[in-house]
Amino acid sequence: MFGTIISTDELERHLGDEGWVAVDIRSKQGVPENGERAYAESHVPGALYANLDRDLSGPHVPGETGRHPLPDVEVFVGTLSHLGIDSSTQVVVYDDMYGAYAARLWWMLRWLGHDAVAVLDGGWQKWISEGRQTDSCFPSPGRTKFEPEVRSEMIADVVEVERNRRDESRALIDARTAERFCGENEILDPKAGHIPGAISMQYSDNLTDTGVFRSPDALRARFSAVAKPGEKGAICYCGSGVTAAHNILAMVMAGLDEPRLYVGSWSHWITDSSRPIA
Repeated sequence: MFGTIISTDELERHLGDEGWVAVDIRSKQGVPENGERAYAESHVPGALYANLDRDLSGPHVPGETGRHPLPDVEVFVGTLSHLGIDSSTQVVVYDDMYGAYAARLWWMLRWLGHDAVAVLDGGWQKWISEGRQTDSCFPSPGRTKFEPEVRSEMIADVVEVERNRRDESRALIDARTAERFCGENEILDPKAGHIPGAISMQYSDNLTDTGVFRSPDALRARFSAVAKPGEKGAICYCGSGVTAAHNILAMVMAGLDEPRLYVGSWSHWITDSSRPIA
């Protein structure tokens, strides 16, 4: 079973294998249809497509939810069943953002009790740069029935975030860029800044200069400074609950206790004017 990341070599060896499903979730902030266009032009052979906004998120209610709330469990179960994913499926997820969006689906499958899911290390860019095969066919997945086992403990609510931000022994980790964390360049949300007490750990720093994940040892050195092994209770957030999953993936790779996800993240935090901003 592959449960964190998978190499391009390994995925290519399993193309066409029964029980394996590759999912392409390329997308672009503000222009979600771009991912579907890119998929239609070229994708990993046999890969199916899932849209971040339509398939991996529920309805955004301005002033009440974050920008990418989780979908209703039964709705998402239907999506997974339509993709041909059941309890026996090895899922491989990729994007063209070095795992920034793919980690969202990785986390969501684990949230519903499915651990056999891995992010393609280096993503679409690495696959293409290595000259690996692609196609533009639209495969027809075999309809299955996904049986969820919801792990509600993977999610942190606002009350728990409030506790963490006041407790120096419990990390609250922000995955956004340092500029957005500092409120210097907020490009997506109406208010700038960060949750007081949070630590800036930009998700892209989980990667090497070539866009693949750093080694588990390097990731452990990075995150153990804020979430020491054996210390439970860390919470990860970002702008809307997407790139925070990249940090969760990195911490699992590092062998640290898995942090919880504040799904609404910054875009939910700022819906209540009484919540403090740093």
